[in-house]
Amino acid sequence: MATSFPEIGDRPDDLATAAEVRLNDGQLARAAQYATCEEVRAGEVLYEVEDDSVDLFLCGTATLEAIIPSSEGDGHLFMTHGPGQFAGELNLLTGQRRGLTVRVAVGGTVHRVRPEAFRRLMAQETELSDLILRAILARRRLLRQATQQTLRIVGDAGSAESLAMRTFLDRQGVPHQWLEAHSPQGAGALDSAGLTTDDLPAALTSHDRVTPRVTPGVLSQQLNLTYRRTGRGSADLTVVGAGPAGLAAAVYGASEGLETVLLDGVAVGGQAATSARIENYLGFPFGLSGADLTARAAVQALKFGVHLASPCGVTGLSTQDGHHVVTLMDGTRISTRAVIVATGAEYRALPLDGWTELTGCGIYYAATDLEAQAVAGRPVAVVGGANSAGQAALHLSRYASEVTLVVRGPDLGARMSAYLVERIMNEPRITVRTRTQVSALHGRPLEGVSLTTRAEGTVERRADCAGLFCFIGARPATAWLGGVHLDPDGFVPTDRQLSEQDRGPLWKALGREPLPYETSVPGVFAAGDVRLASMKRVAAAVGDGASAVRSVHQYLATL
Repeated sequence: MATSFPEIGDRPDDLATAAEVRLNDGQLARAAQYATCEEVRAGEVLYEVEDDSVDLFLCGTATLEAIIPSSEGDGHLFMTHGPGQFAGELNLLTGQRRGLTVRVAVGGTVHRVRPEAFRRLMAQETELSDLILRAILARRRLLRQATQQTLRIVGDAGSAESLAMRTFLDRQGVPHQWLEAHSPQGAGALDSAGLTTDDLPAALTSHDRVTPRVTPGVLSQQLNLTYRRTGRGSADLTVVGAGPAGLAAAVYGASEGLETVLLDGVAVGGQAATSARIENYLGFPFGLSGADLTARAAVQALKFGVHLASPCGVTGLSTQDGHHVVTLMDGTRISTRAVIVATGAEYRALPLDGWTELTGCGIYYAATDLEAQAVAGRPVAVVGGANSAGQAALHLSRYASEVTLVVRGPDLGARMSAYLVERIMNEPRITVRTRTQVSALHGRPLEGVSLTTRAEGTVERRADCAGLFCFIGARPATAWLGGVHLDPDGFVPTDRQLSEQDRGPLWKALGREPLPYETSVPGVFAAGDVRLASMKRVAAAVGDGASAVRSVHQYLATL
């Protein structure tokens, strides 16, 4: 995942120290109990780039070399693994296809740990689990920093499609090299692959595979990050939505022994991952970005054995023969004993001409470094009056020449935390416009906006506006929820919020009341922003997810 961990460190020396961990004899002996011992010879290739296998190789007496291949030569030596060390990186947890080639430099013995045995090792051996987790996270970070990559993406920073691709790659932590199509390197890559700018974004691999007009979904399939059936063929718990609520539910479910599947239609993190900075989350006095917080949670979920798939859109939910069935966009059906709905909400748009065409190339629903870099040195506008808008304005003020914060209401402090209001008012690059709304968009791509003062009705055209960042709330993402009772606004009522009429006759036959967080369908629960009257805060969503799992256990005990 795309995250930094203070316990590893950001400096290359710190990363290298964590990545090159060596097990002592006792630790190696314990790890070898989960493995089969094999003799290997010098020059033998244990796996290659894009292989599906995700076995862990512990070095007994052999020495292995991890190589980043190149179409122009022998490749680049990424790392050497001697006796007591191991070959593998974060794909051991994610299931992503191999990004390195590993060959034997010095013959001897290796201990091969298969995926199921690796999951047991990570769950049962706390000391080894911590050492391995730190090492594979450090290796993934070093791999992402490498100048030579097996995956190259050629795109145009000004296009919505390229921004979607960069967001996916960043949130999934996929090692890659990004090439701007109009740079000499990007133009050369397109020419060598026989492509034009009409084919953007394009994916190029070291095995000469070329994918024009690539999407996050297609690339996810190529990388093996889409849904794969669990070993049992069905799940105990399927969580739909990988925001804070869904991630918490997955972590608690898997850590408490449930075979857990976690699905998200866009990327890990949900709306929380778009927050530039969260400063009031318990335990992080210096704050952290939403992407960092949710990426840490995703790694935690993977460590406990969660089957994570993203992007993986869900189109339907039904109940058959006592099991729930979650249907994916490609028609795949997942049989599961319980479901937690944590799909959160979809961003609201302003009803302005040109809004859809400009989304992703002038209009943004996030203010991470990716979006901020696209508007660096130019004026921007932020629309909204809650914490997400305030954090966005502060973050953008580090990049943009000027930030205009547009608020419909009369008081900036009505829905925004006091500490944010104080910082915004003391930031010279931010201008606050209350009782104001955006009334028109100008240019393709975006060049300016019109602002209308609500009280007087006066219109002001801002001739230079490179980006409009919209944080005006969202609507619940529940269109796919078949058979589950929703309120008139699309939110999911649970437990005591459900009337007898909402529940239907099935509940009388069951002879019990709905459990906390349980919806009108027995065994289907809701957590986070999608739940009716929920507290719209990251910490509250995490609490929802964890609490819903307790109810899942109670429900499963009745089956």
